[in-house]
Amino acid sequence: MKLNAKDLASGLFLVLLAAVGLWLNQDHALGSARRMGPGYMPMLVFWIQIALGAVVLVASFFNGPDPLERWTGLDAASLAGGVIAFSVVYWFVLPMLTGAPPAGTTEVEAGSQSFLGSGYNGLGIALLVGFLVLAISGGWRPTAFICASLCAFALLLERGGLILATIGTVGVAAFADRSQRVLGVLGCIAVLCLMCWWIFIDQLDIRVPVWPQF
Repeated sequence: MKLNAKDLASGLFLVLLAAVGLWLNQDHALGSARRMGPGYMPMLVFWIQIALGAVVLVASFFNGPDPLERWTGLDAASLAGGVIAFSVVYWFVLPMLTGAPPAGTTEVEAGSQSFLGSGYNGLGIALLVGFLVLAISGGWRPTAFICASLCAFALLLERGGLILATIGTVGVAAFADRSQRVLGVLGCIAVLCLMCWWIFIDQLDIRVPVWPQF
């Protein structure tokens, strides 16, 4: 068997990440294909990700050998730093700033649910900080910035609107590849903003804000 360890790890990561997303998405109504609820599109994306992860996983047993590269000291340190940064921000910094306990610990008092204090926003901010610390290592840089871009989208969508969320997502993800050029990133942003508006707002009539909500 020609095992491709890199593809094996990638496939497992994709499936695991999608499974966590499906679990977190349980709180949102799915609706139907004709009238989608807030949880429908995330659910669809996560299942597609699971399918893609499964394809990568199966292919890893036939397109090797390609062993994993050995971690450097910086790789290990940035991973540990990312976990520590997430923990400190989520469990200590955000509760200190908002006066509210982290989501899932105790009942949050009325009036304490600011943008920083609301459960998923606080989690998203902590994850964003953790991934940015992880990106210090060149080995983790692509994965960390892609994950950070997803956090940016989630944090920006509700109040920043679809356009700003798309700009933030592409802008953060662009740092994953040092060879990216400004014009290329701007072109990608323009095309994606237009496509997202046409597909999700004009065609599917999904009720999400397009522009920032003040």
